[in-house]
Amino acid sequence: MPIGIVSDQDMEKELKSYSPTKLIIPSNPVLEGEIIDIPKKGRKDGDVNVPDSLRQIIGEEALLNGRASAVALANDFGISSSSASAYAVGSTSTASYNNPSKSILSHINKSRERATKKAAKTLNAALNAITQEKLDYLDADKVSGIAKDMSVIIKNLEPKVDPGVEAGSKVPQFVIYAPQFKDERSFEFIQVTE
Repeated sequence: MPIGIVSDQDMEKELKSYSPTKLIIPSNPVLEGEIIDIPKKGRKDGDVNVPDSLRQIIGEEALLNGRASAVALANDFGISSSSASAYAVGSTSTASYNNPSKSILSHINKSRERATKKAAKTLNAALNAITQEKLDYLDADKVSGIAKDMSVIIKNLEPKVDPGVEAGSKVPQFVIYAPQFKDERSFEFIQVTE
């Protein structure tokens, strides 16, 4: 068939000559067609991508009000409880549970510091309220209970520190090898004559 503009009859005749049994030619080929969706790049429909700010809020909620509160907040946004647990330790997902995100972890640590400072102020106020006069004349059980509660809050909110290492400091470690010298008498010897 020559290249160029041809009539519809010539086109149909040519198409039938290639596969006359399998080819179905519509009555009006110009008006019939099929729309094919091109796959989109990136996340597919139905994939959930949680913003970092929401991950930070859920992690902070887990720190301040407990896991149950964080899971309830996550459920409000359609996020699984396992993801809420991952956000609580600073991770972006359960797959990266042991590799926390720096932005989420720093937000959680800042919240921890704010809560610790507030608890420390309340603890100091409660300790200052326990005076010798109150111990002599008033019931100091309630005031000491507040002090005890504040100390427990501070202990729970402070980051975990390895025993023997001060918070925030890294201790250098030295390994010293002391090879032992051998005396010549400890080796076997052979008499050689020249």
